Amino acid sequence: MQNHPKFTMWVLYSTSCLLDAFDGYAARKLDQSTTFGAVLDMVTDRCSTCSLIVFLTRLYPNWFILWQMLISLDLASHYLHMYATITSGSKSHKSMKKDTNILLKLYYENRIVLFLVCALNELFYMALYLDYYKFRALPLVGISFPRFLIYVSAPIWFFKQVTNVIQLGQACTTLAQQDAQTYNLKNS
Repeated sequence: MQNHPKFTMWVLYSTSCLLDAFDGYAARKLDQSTTFGAVLDMVTDRCSTCSLIVFLTRLYPNWFILWQMLISLDLASHYLHMYATITSGSKSHKSMKKDTNILLKLYYENRIVLFLVCALNELFYMALYLDYYKFRALPLVGISFPRFLIYVSAPIWFFKQVTNVIQLGQACTTLAQQDAQTYNLKNS
């Protein structure tokens, strides 16, 4: 990765992300979506993002605690959300109930929003990776292209972290309500 940063990010990692998006789109269009496919997609997304963040710990060791927190938030929020939706009878972790937080509904129910948020979240991490390698400044803006991408994608990256926190809280609430309901049924 560190020997060929442009090739690694612009060709390999971005191609992987685009193929992942195309794969999901094709599965839906061809009516070949499965629970296994949805879970596998989420797991591979988490693995690739976390792997990139782990590499960022080498480049930006002073931010180590932040990287750990972001990995933990990403894994915990997505796993608990997936588990809570499956145990509550939903067919997909992207199916939202009426009382779901408005930001979470926007994120999961609008495919364009979901795609853009995921793409810009990944772009933020990719740009941080590339920014480490000190590209030349662009003439009109006076900053490097990776730094420009960081500034453009940062607000959406932040939105994604907020949705992760909301998703984690909602999943914990759902699981606690399920436990309370099970307990009450047993003891009534």
